[in-house]
Formats: sequence, structure tokens, C-alpha cells
Amino acid sequence: MPLELLRIDERLIHGQVLVGWGRPLDLDFYIVVDDALASSEWEQELWASALADEESAEFLPVDEAVRRFGELGGRTARGALLTRDTRTMRALAERGCLDGRTVNVGGVYAAKGRKKILDYVHLSPKEIEDLRVIGERASVSARSLPTAREVRLDARKLR
Repeated sequence: MPLELLRIDERLIHGQVLVGWGRPLDLDFYIVVDDALASSEWEQELWASALADEESAEFLPVDEAVRRFGELGGRTARGALLTRDTRTMRALAERGCLDGRTVNVGGVYAAKGRKKILDYVHLSPKEIEDLRVIGERASVSARSLPTAREVRLDARKLR
């Protein structure tokens, strides 16, 4: 499967994703699904500046990501799909893009209204509901790096 990583991470493209995940998985491209970021060329340039010369990034709104999902997952190069929040990943799940796949929850940090699930995963009741809905279509787990222990995030654990 060319989309080797589907990850929710508030930091999107950053060192842990590029080095910690990208190198071990031999990733060539990153798809960032974010409606606001998809319409801001200067922010896209800023995020993409962290990439190595041989890597590429595309910044897509949800509707375009859904429309192009087959093509994105059908590439011969290996890639990652990133969202900064559970709401966006839920939108992809509800539109059939995540069926049978695994979603990784990475950096979702402490904020007002969130409770600590793991050191690097803090969720609000709404985010827990989003993950429950995603979990109806895909496997949902947390893992900071591919070498770390995977923690399944099913409905029982998130209560």
C-alpha cells in the first residue's frame, strides 16, 4: 500500500514524522489534508521547507483528497497522509477513504477540555467521538514512532 502512514498529528510535517517515520518507512511524499492550509500558499511553502530535495508534499482540502484518494493510494512511491485533527480524519473515514486501513494518532497535545490518554495524546469528548467513528471503518492506534509500542485506541480505552 503506497500510503504507508495515515496520521493525526497537530504538528503535521516535522522532524518526528520526517525522520522518525519517513526514513524507516522510506517515504517519498506527504499528503496534508487541511482545508485552511490548502488555501494558503505561503504556509504550504513554510511546511514544505522541512522536506528533503527528493521528498514532495501536497496540501489538499478534504473534498479534493476524497476525490483523489484512489490515485493518492495507488502511486508506486510510498507516502504518508497527515491531518492536524480528528475532525478531518473523520471526514475522510465517513466518505469511505479509510476502510480497512490503520490510522495512527500521534501528537495531539494538552489543551483546555482535553484529557490525557497517553503522554502525547490528549483528547476532548468530541475528539474521542471522532475516533470512535473512525474506528468503525479503520483500526485506530497511537504510536509516537514505528519502533514504539502500539496502543490500540478503541472505544473502551477512550471512555
